[in-house]
Amino acid sequence: MSAHRVLLEVCVDTPAGLAAAIAGGADRVELCSALALQGLTPAPGLMAQAASAPIPVYPMIRPRHGDFCYDARDLDAMRRDIDAVRGYGLPGVTIGASQANGALDLKVLRTLVEQAEGLGTTLHRAFDVVPDMSEALEIAVELGFERVLTSGGTLSALDATDRLAALVEQAGERISIMAGAGVRPGNIAELVRRTGVREAHGSFGGPVPGADPRSQLGAMGFVPPELRDTSQAAVAEAVKALRAL
Repeated sequence: MSAHRVLLEVCVDTPAGLAAAIAGGADRVELCSALALQGLTPAPGLMAQAASAPIPVYPMIRPRHGDFCYDARDLDAMRRDIDAVRGYGLPGVTIGASQANGALDLKVLRTLVEQAEGLGTTLHRAFDVVPDMSEALEIAVELGFERVLTSGGTLSALDATDRLAALVEQAGERISIMAGAGVRPGNIAELVRRTGVREAHGSFGGPVPGADPRSQLGAMGFVPPELRDTSQAAVAEAVKALRAL
């Protein structure tokens, strides 16, 4: 692999999405459930399927939707989920934790990183709510994270390219900055050129037919008229754009 190759991570939350990301050429998968809730811990069956993937798969460790402030019960569940990831033979986890003011929760993160000993670790977008990104990046380095997933604290990474470029410069070779949020096949190359990131992250979803509103599934509210899932074609398009850099 070229030292200059930019890696693409795709977040998925279904068996079909996992297969689409792999077939589209993703370099790594962030495995979740409930991407509509910004991603929660995946179910055991999906983790078991991911164990045979030909690329690294990092499950999200997030026990509930809402904020990233975790109490003892949340932390107990997260530690058990990390053990489950290890049990399935997956190589890493995606984790994060905040204090009430948005700063990284050092105590919880130390516990999670210790629980994940021997696994790779990505710090998720809890990083995007910190009051001081420069300080938070040094904490991530000190804790031994491989990478930080961040939009630069905005809704779209393209809106914070200067901040992301500054984080890349600060990080140096110590930790990777992975840009995510609003990343599409049509803007991923521009994002990389403007920031210098060596990793990019996105869901690359496409429409999937749902239920006819007149059907029982639709009328009962079980299935909306349109769903979304990972698009193999969109992943492949993003990969093509990155390989052309």
